[in-house]
Amino acid sequence: MGSFRIQLPLSANIVSPNTGLYRRLRLGKTFGVSNPTSYSSRLSVPYLGNLYIAAKFSHISLNKQRPYSTKNTLFGSNSYCGAAFNNSSKLFSPPTLTQQHTRFISTDFLNNTEMSHSKVVIIGSGPAGHTAAIYLSRGELSPVMYEGMLANGIAAGGQLTTTTDVENFPGFPEGVNGTELTEKFRAQSERFGTTIISETISKLDLSSRPFKFWLEGAEDGAPNTADCVILATGASARRLHISGEDKYWQAGISACAVCDGAVPIFRNKPLAVVGGGDSAAEEAQFLTKYGSKVYVLVRRDKLRASPIMAKRLLSNPKVEVLWNTVAEEAQGDGKLLNNLRLKNTITGDTSDLNVSGLFYAIGHIPATDLVKGQVELDAEGYVQTINGTPRTSIPGFFAAGDVQDKVYRQAITSAGSGCQAALLAMNYVEDLEEEKSN
Repeated sequence: MGSFRIQLPLSANIVSPNTGLYRRLRLGKTFGVSNPTSYSSRLSVPYLGNLYIAAKFSHISLNKQRPYSTKNTLFGSNSYCGAAFNNSSKLFSPPTLTQQHTRFISTDFLNNTEMSHSKVVIIGSGPAGHTAAIYLSRGELSPVMYEGMLANGIAAGGQLTTTTDVENFPGFPEGVNGTELTEKFRAQSERFGTTIISETISKLDLSSRPFKFWLEGAEDGAPNTADCVILATGASARRLHISGEDKYWQAGISACAVCDGAVPIFRNKPLAVVGGGDSAAEEAQFLTKYGSKVYVLVRRDKLRASPIMAKRLLSNPKVEVLWNTVAEEAQGDGKLLNNLRLKNTITGDTSDLNVSGLFYAIGHIPATDLVKGQVELDAEGYVQTINGTPRTSIPGFFAAGDVQDKVYRQAITSAGSGCQAALLAMNYVEDLEEEKSN
């Protein structure tokens, strides 16, 4: 059947059957539905009787069991049955759908080949992307943000959505939950008129202007275009994927000592850092301000850190380096981490280390696959920007936030670079329009 689009009359929340995550559909927004035969993180949405999905109501819940019968679905055996509230606010089961129901879906939506053009498109929805959106929308450039649907395995909002309490972002003296903070970013962007689309851009062509891009699941269709693009896709921390990691992630395990080191669960407790480079040395020393003792787990018999950083680390009385050591399992009481199972890389012997915190300092992976081979990247894959600004090697294409920052990696610095990118984008679009008018 191909890809098509459905215009929803009211807002809706849809629960993904395969992830359980909510997907917001805003008032009057267009929702792109992928081919149900190639189901991924997108939703193949059944049409319920002669009502539009979620008409007059706030949500539709999709069943988590896959129905292999086409009896209750419109789009085939790979679609999902659903339930919605009718006008009397009573839950009703989806009726048996027949060919007659297709008359309520305009054929204009099927195999949609219509291109849309935007002055500025923002890819990503963390602090950098939303700050750029706020500035651009207040500047009346009508930015369009593609926040991604589990892009790079992270929910819309970026790494902040994996953080519990954020205590170092201005304006929140009592701290703020990471997810709550991203919701506030989103609300502020929308307040000033940013169009936010919960889709992932899977293909981007920067070789000519206007720039072209395609959404996930629609790569074979006609592209959308933009005069200017801000890449704010961030970077994700490298993880060890040891046993117990998922259970105690943000419950004792973190990838940012500066972000999380001062929270109460780590104060005056023994802590551990994994890594042997400058980042590990720096984070371990930072943690000595809060922890009673800091262990550094190094898989080799020497540090990769620079001589000056290694000297500072080894001379700190609160630091103990465990050479030829790796973590194999994170253990705890079911709520918080309290122990690590370690392994000696030489002898193979295992041991336990009682710690209340485990911090990864083994690098980050910038989300730059979209632009590889098109824009200059550094040796680690980060976008190479010009003179500390969001400018890149391609005019009109800007990079903001952690996708170009491997040094600071903070929400506040990402927001700052998002502001810079927006101001540069405003100037670029203004010059472009002036050029077209001449």
